[in-house]
Amino acid sequence: MSTEHKMLVFSAREYDREFLTKSAKKNGIELKFVEARLDEETARLAEGYKAICIFVNDLGNEAVIDKLASVGVKFIALRCAGFNNVDLKAAEKHKICVARVPAYSPYAVSEHTVGLMLALNRKIHRAHMRVRDGNFALNGLLGFDMHGKTVGVIGTGRIGALTAKALLLGFGCKIIAYDKFENDELKDLGVTYGSLEDVYAKSDIISLHCPLMPETYHLVSSETIPKMKKGVMIINTSRGALIDAAAAIEALKAGQIGAMGLDVYEEEADLFFEDLSNRVITDDVFARMLTMPNVIITGHQAYFTREALNNIADTTMGNVLSFFGGKGCENAVFCDRIRKSKRMIKK
Repeated sequence: MSTEHKMLVFSAREYDREFLTKSAKKNGIELKFVEARLDEETARLAEGYKAICIFVNDLGNEAVIDKLASVGVKFIALRCAGFNNVDLKAAEKHKICVARVPAYSPYAVSEHTVGLMLALNRKIHRAHMRVRDGNFALNGLLGFDMHGKTVGVIGTGRIGALTAKALLLGFGCKIIAYDKFENDELKDLGVTYGSLEDVYAKSDIISLHCPLMPETYHLVSSETIPKMKKGVMIINTSRGALIDAAAAIEALKAGQIGAMGLDVYEEEADLFFEDLSNRVITDDVFARMLTMPNVIITGHQAYFTREALNNIADTTMGNVLSFFGGKGCENAVFCDRIRKSKRMIKK
């Protein structure tokens, strides 16, 4: 088969192999999988491949891009929506096209988001462990009715909008949202838009659904947490660095944050997607959060449904075929980078 239709897949797990292989066979693309994460050392593995495929925790900084260019890489296929781990200026300098999967299953992430809220509110994780030990006492498991509570949704792109609808229509919550680009459909349903200050001040629960960029870095911090309701629940299924975890720990200790559900973490690259059960976790901030009964952390699995993995695989292969076919790529980051950089909130 021509090298024009070969691609190297970094950070490949068993499920990646299953879904990507099935889609690649349909599209006549030959894949080679490596478990290694892309970084300055492993970039050399891409020699002989014009296309590579990477995931959220693969490193695509300037040094890595320089090495990829030196071995002949012309196309980087991200099998995810975010692209903050790739230095786009370096990619442009070397004329390396970068494409992503803008929407795979917003339902998957939205449903996981609501699941974290329910688990934290009704202490389902704690109740499960008690019952396994034969402890059926209810002390310490008191929750609250979601109905009538105010949920702040920061970012009302596809995932944020679905989360808002589920909470509004399914649970009877009041929704106050923030996005520079307001969603008219949500407004017609009764969602109220306000400033970030409004969201902080009025929300019983805050759910984050925005990309990582300079404007959103540490959106939850020692400066913004005091503006929130005492005992607020915070959910993040978007990007880890939206939350300053050290500041959140102090707020959890003080009771300013009442509960926190995370599917992402700022320093997750050396933790998530690996089996570390036989090792000591050396990240003291992460380890401290794990000790807190009002914190639930999942390992970047919100997207992890069969439907989502099928969509990711098919879109990724479509991106590769479009590039190799010289047709351009509608999901190329370069095509819309300037426009999207003007949006503060979009998922």
